[in-house]
Amino acid sequence: MALDHEPDQGQALDLASRLTQDHHQSLKLWLRMLSCTVKIENEIRSRLRATFGITLPRFDLMAQLERYPDGLRMGELSKRMMVTGGNITGITDQLEQERLVVRVPDPKDGRAYSVKLTQEGRKAFAVMAETHEAWVAELLAPMAHDDKAQLITLLSQMKRHLNEGFNQ
Repeated sequence: MALDHEPDQGQALDLASRLTQDHHQSLKLWLRMLSCTVKIENEIRSRLRATFGITLPRFDLMAQLERYPDGLRMGELSKRMMVTGGNITGITDQLEQERLVVRVPDPKDGRAYSVKLTQEGRKAFAVMAETHEAWVAELLAPMAHDDKAQLITLLSQMKRHLNEGFNQ
């Protein structure tokens, strides 16, 4: 969260007066997590485009469908990917043109459609997923195994606390 200009002394004092040491540490942690996530995501995004000619959102949609061979409804994809229905429609249209996914009428609701990977889509995604996993391993290789395990534990605790807080 960079400022376009240096804060004047009054702004700095006001910010300092509002932040406790814990706030400062929490903000620093948030910014560090965000920075790492963005750097990794940007590298993966770039590699997906260069290697497979596919965008990260298209890869993510295919990853969701790979877990559900019977397909997912558009609304469910939207919810799982945390994007609008319009975004899902656009991504699905592109993947359908490339014959990587197909829309099938939902047997329970004639007005709705489910999206499924085609056989070609399944094969293409398998190659992409294997390569994606290797890239992530490469990007995180400098971090020791025990440090990764500890970070997974800590982030799992944080996710649990956040989920509990948002569900109240």
